[in-house]
Amino acid sequence: MTDAAPRPIVTEHGLEPVPGLPGRLPEGETLLWQGRPAWRLLARRALHLRGIAAYFLLLAVWRGATIAADGGSAADIAAGAALLIALGAVPIGFLAFYAWIAARVTVYSITTRRVVMRVGVALPVTINLPFALIEAASLARQPDGSGDIALRMAPGQRVSWIMLWPHLRPWRFARPEPMLRGLADAEAVAQILGRALAAASALPVPALPEAARRPAKAGAEAMA
Repeated sequence: MTDAAPRPIVTEHGLEPVPGLPGRLPEGETLLWQGRPAWRLLARRALHLRGIAAYFLLLAVWRGATIAADGGSAADIAAGAALLIALGAVPIGFLAFYAWIAARVTVYSITTRRVVMRVGVALPVTINLPFALIEAASLARQPDGSGDIALRMAPGQRVSWIMLWPHLRPWRFARPEPMLRGLADAEAVAQILGRALAAASALPVPALPEAARRPAKAGAEAMA
């Protein structure tokens, strides 16, 4: 696929001739890897499920201590704490279910020319990120071998924060960075992407007409 002015391409997810891709790959482009986030990793790191559970647990302990300080019985203490735990179970259960659904509908793909992200629960979309638009990629690796891969877009290129959430690097609002989240084999995927980016950067670039030439700056960042 050749485009004189590459940019992120968003398409609505419909019939897929190739699962996870908006269409069949053009001649000369090869699928290198496909995968999806592990829902438990997505829930823990993207949706902060552990932090929310700890918050409601602390509230339950605080409530029980307050009732005990007021002279309440053991039954009153247990009932007060159980009420807050039950209230906390509602958002925790919803977020866990959302993480499970989001992981099932998400497909990450790496080809020899681009990264493709099929994301979205209520409104599934497929986002194409040509390598020409990716300034750098970085791996956030966890002790258990899982991790996330963030893609920093070239200056002037933007993606929709709302459309991509939660598949985004946290706290990057001015320049949102798409992220392959919750990868159980993150280092292996990072190596595949790193080799693909390196190979793509070595490809010859067709000359543009004089009027269409613009100064360009390319950057590369080693993956940890």
